[in-house]
Amino acid sequence: MRTVLSRRGRLAFAAVGAALATAIGGLTVAGAADASSTPSSTPSTSTSTSTSAGQSPVVATGNGAVRGLTVDGTSAFRGLPYAAAPTGDLRWRPPQAAPGWQGERDATSYALACPQAPGINPPGGLSEDCLYLNVSTPALHPAVKRPVLVWIHGGGLTADSGSNYDGTKLAKAGAVVVTINYRLGALGFLAHPAFASRPGGPAGNYGLMDQQAALRWVQRNIAQFGGDPRNVTIAGESAGGLSVLAHITSRSSKGLFQRAVVQSGAFALEQESLAKAEAFGKDFAVKVGCADQSAECLRRVPVQTLVDNISTATALIPGSIDGAVLTESIGTALAAGRFNKVPILNGSNHDEEALFTLGGRVVSRGYNVAYTSPVTAENYEANIASALRVAPEQAAAIAAEYPLSAYPTPDKAFGTLVGDATFACGVDQVNNWTTTHGVPTYGYEFNDDTAPFLFAPAGTLSVATHGSELWYLFDLPNAPFPAPLNAEQTALADSMRAAWVKFAATGNPSTHSAYWPSSGHKGKVVSLELPAPRVSADFAARHHCTTFAQNLDNVK
Repeated sequence: MRTVLSRRGRLAFAAVGAALATAIGGLTVAGAADASSTPSSTPSTSTSTSTSAGQSPVVATGNGAVRGLTVDGTSAFRGLPYAAAPTGDLRWRPPQAAPGWQGERDATSYALACPQAPGINPPGGLSEDCLYLNVSTPALHPAVKRPVLVWIHGGGLTADSGSNYDGTKLAKAGAVVVTINYRLGALGFLAHPAFASRPGGPAGNYGLMDQQAALRWVQRNIAQFGGDPRNVTIAGESAGGLSVLAHITSRSSKGLFQRAVVQSGAFALEQESLAKAEAFGKDFAVKVGCADQSAECLRRVPVQTLVDNISTATALIPGSIDGAVLTESIGTALAAGRFNKVPILNGSNHDEEALFTLGGRVVSRGYNVAYTSPVTAENYEANIASALRVAPEQAAAIAAEYPLSAYPTPDKAFGTLVGDATFACGVDQVNNWTTTHGVPTYGYEFNDDTAPFLFAPAGTLSVATHGSELWYLFDLPNAPFPAPLNAEQTALADSMRAAWVKFAATGNPSTHSAYWPSSGHKGKVVSLELPAPRVSADFAARHHCTTFAQNLDNVK
């Protein structure tokens, strides 16, 4: 049987992070430095990469001048502060304005990542002073301002960093690319009544507030980097994709972006109430030594103590309905048409759960469900009922769509159906909602089963799993197992980057080499596969979305 490790992840940005941490096990990109590093008057940085020779580019921002570097014909600016260090009395408060400076600020090195457990954090250490962003631009003074693509990294909102994603190739394709850090884990998403600015006021979702602050920085400054502040696309993968959906449904994010890209992000569309999130915050306060439940005590807790207790906080950390950033669940808002109606590009990968089943678990509609024994013919339906929280008769109906005889192992069948229910049919549901409300919607499925695997040596997996598409959009300088793309994969990557940039520029990803139909109610998506992308009209049928719609109606 399976054991549900975490509580209902209606705000399960964190469930993916927990599953990912186990899936990659000891495959650490870089050992975590002391996460309690204190801020200083100069920016905390990690080592920069080498660049081509030439004069260093300089840009005047609203806070002061920054000196960047040239990378493969583009200009890169790293470690730009978009908010003040959220330390001391600013811990668990909305982001505040970053201070200015005199002279030229060195912007050739990345800032340190936000505090997190070892796993996928970049080299150079961690610091609570981490609210920085990076800009890659193809031209500082173009005749026409370029579209802007702001990347929100994944990692379950408990891990990762903007510096893990090099935007050079997307910049060369024509976009000004911004990658950001934001507060993670308990520091970013813990809700507690002591944090509210007034009794009963909003608390929590500080990481989402950070993302909004970064978007406001873009509005004020990106024109100086050659970008068009009136043409901003927010994009993200996994928890970053779910963050994008949060901003689509957030009233306080209105006007900060004009398009949205969601990659493997439609996996948890119902958020927890603030009352439940704050109750969890009170329990967490006791765990870290603050039985008095005071904000003063919590703001004195060493960062490492918060990080060490993050595994106990993965149920209720992110995405509560705080009344400010989120006033209702993402799914509720999308279904009712109460959202920012911008064009959306939304998709998933063919075998999302394969990454997580490597670590003996699945991410199931907001649950983190771990294996306690292999799936067998005898416990197959019981595992389905447990993972999807359905009655035995519903589990039987779902099992009939995934006969064990059609799969090499029961584990494979189980992972496939949970992935369909959680990721693929989440995409189908979101695309149906947005299309119903008149929003231009484009769907995709990444289907290159030969894609390099991020977290294990080549050959470990031969499927398009969670995160597989990232190699095709970015250089990943800190990936544990880097692998070059072959000629066919490089052509697919070029096509994908062209589509992403075309969408950022116009709201339509169709290019001269690949046509992207609007999803509409016919459920058409583009299958990103070798040797070339093709239009597919059977996405919902292949993933049995009608069956899940009929049998998951009791999942709240």
